[in-house]
Amino acid sequence: MAADDIGQLADALSRTHVGDGELSYQGRGLKLDNAESVAGLVTEIAQYQGLRALRLEGNTIGVEAAQAIAKALEDKDQLQKCHWSDMFTGRLRAEIPTALRSLGSAITSAGARLSELDLSDNAFGPDGVKGIEQLLMSPSCHSLKVLRLNNCGMGIGGGKILAEALTECHRRSSALGAPLSLRVFIAGRNRLENEGASALAKAFKLLGSLEELHVPQNGINHPGIRALASAMQHNPHLRVLNLNDNTFTKRGALAMAQALRHLKNIQVINFGDCLVRTEGAMALSAVLREGLPILKELNLSFGEITEPAALLLAQAVLNKPQMEKVDLNGNCLGEEGCEALREAMEVMDKADMLASLSDDEGEPDDEDDDDDNETDEDDNETFEDEEKENLDEEEEHSKENGVNCNGNSPSSKLQSPVRK
Repeated sequence: MAADDIGQLADALSRTHVGDGELSYQGRGLKLDNAESVAGLVTEIAQYQGLRALRLEGNTIGVEAAQAIAKALEDKDQLQKCHWSDMFTGRLRAEIPTALRSLGSAITSAGARLSELDLSDNAFGPDGVKGIEQLLMSPSCHSLKVLRLNNCGMGIGGGKILAEALTECHRRSSALGAPLSLRVFIAGRNRLENEGASALAKAFKLLGSLEELHVPQNGINHPGIRALASAMQHNPHLRVLNLNDNTFTKRGALAMAQALRHLKNIQVINFGDCLVRTEGAMALSAVLREGLPILKELNLSFGEITEPAALLLAQAVLNKPQMEKVDLNGNCLGEEGCEALREAMEVMDKADMLASLSDDEGEPDDEDDDDDNETDEDDNETFEDEEKENLDEEEEHSKENGVNCNGNSPSSKLQSPVRK
């Protein structure tokens, strides 16, 4: 056998692995428009006995191709994990729900029991959520543990549809004696805003099973934050709470501090770029002193926190033996405040856990303080009144949908899958 042939064979073998029940076409950049273009993949699925995981991410799949794949999945009752992120690049908005319904219907027909569903980076909007609504309510998702919908453009409308589907799934599964116990929920960059976050908060409160919640960069301010804080109190096993790049202000921060008192298993708190501000940081430092015994990471960067609150936070992590990282970068400590914080951490022999302070904003001026008071005034305003004030703007956002259209022209030639 020629050296070139040996090299090609070795390369093919390196991309083909048998075991673990996984069939992968991940990242091939395939443009699968019709049944003919997907024939090889369909054959692989049909012939794969004991298929438990299917990776289709990083390709682009049309309606006819999705229907052909779905046909091959109709007898795959052992399927547990669907890694289907970024698989509709360049597709029309109207195509995506139809494709998703076909795939979801095949899973339910097969009687599969999913543990993980990943549809991140598909930008399908509220209509896309409708495309998976029936799947999420079906027995196939009664066993769901991980749901990843990051960067899907769901909007407020999609958030509400998703919340209703999860609630109905919990109702149906509870009636059968095995309630839905979702552990990981990831939905960053979805423009959920207050209404979408509040709707999901009601579902999370009902579930009570979350271990990780990631909803960064969703345009949520204190009404939605307070709703999520209330829901988290009913999820005592929560280990990771990531609300990065939303807007707490005082009311949201105080509500979240109260919620953390109930979360003894929390290990990672990411409230970076959330405008926690000084009063919120002080409330959080009190919680740190009193509880959170196994906390490992605390991110309060870019939150308009001043030196006194930062020093209180430093003192509060002193009794946390598992603490690994404290991020207070981008706050309002000033040069002397940064030095005082570094010295305080060094005295406690915790200097290595303090993140860089290179982006500190400097000490706040009086105008900043005035802005803070103005933003947080009228604490007696009811939650319902706040939501009503934002309703028009939120309804406008719920109409906005995104579709991946990056202009790529991936090859339509089907390549050999990776089998594990």
